Amino acid sequence: MLAKLKLCAFVLAILAALTARADDWPAAQTKEVFSESREWFVRVVPGKSVGDTIGFEGSPKGEYAKAEFYKRQGDRSYRLKEEITLLNPVAPVLFLVTDRGYLVTLDNWHNMGYGWVVASYSPRGQRVVSYSLRDFFTDGEIQSFQRSVSSIWWRKDTAYVREGQQSVHVAVDEKGSELIFEPETGAWQYCEWKGNSHFCRTANGGRTWKPYEEPKLRP
Repeated sequence: MLAKLKLCAFVLAILAALTARADDWPAAQTKEVFSESREWFVRVVPGKSVGDTIGFEGSPKGEYAKAEFYKRQGDRSYRLKEEITLLNPVAPVLFLVTDRGYLVTLDNWHNMGYGWVVASYSPRGQRVVSYSLRDFFTDGEIQSFQRSVSSIWWRKDTAYVREGQQSVHVAVDEKGSELIFEPETGAWQYCEWKGNSHFCRTANGGRTWKPYEEPKLRP
C-alpha cells in the first residue's frame, strides 16, 4: 500500500510539473512585425497591467499594450502614423500586419483563449472588431479544448495573412479546421472538413454550414 501511495504521489508530481511548464511564459517583449510588402510595420510595446490577467489577481495594474503603426515613405524611411492602446493588458500572443496596414492581434499574454482572442485595427488606429471565444464556439466546445492553469489552447501556432492580403488564416486543430478572419470588415468563417468537402459557418448561433467560398477581394 505504501508503495502504491508513493507511486501515486510521484505521478501527481509529474503531472503538476507538466502543467506548470505549460504555463511558463517568457516575459513579454517589444516586437515588430512587417507586412509582406514591407509597406507597413507595427511595433507592439507591452503593457503593465498584469493584474488584469487571469491568474495574477492582486498584481499591479497599469497601462495596456500599445501599438505603433509605421508606413514606408518615398525615401524608404518609415514614419510613425498612429499610436494606439490595444485591448491586451500585457501583450497579444501573436500579431499580424496586412499590406493595407491592418493589424490583427491573437490572444492575450499568459491568457491564451481568455478575453479578446481576435481583434483588428485599421491603419488609422481605429478598432474594427474584437471577438471572444464565445463568438465562435459554444460553451461545450470551449470546454472541450485543452486547458492549463491560465490558458485555453483553442488554436495551433499556425496563423498567417492569406494571399490577397485581406484575410487571415488561423489553424484550430490538426484536422484542417480553421478560422478565416477578414480584418477590414470583421467577417469570419469557421471551416471544417466533413468527409472530402470543406464546409463553413459564419455565425455561432443558428448555425448554417455551407460549402467553402473564398472571401471576395475588395478594391
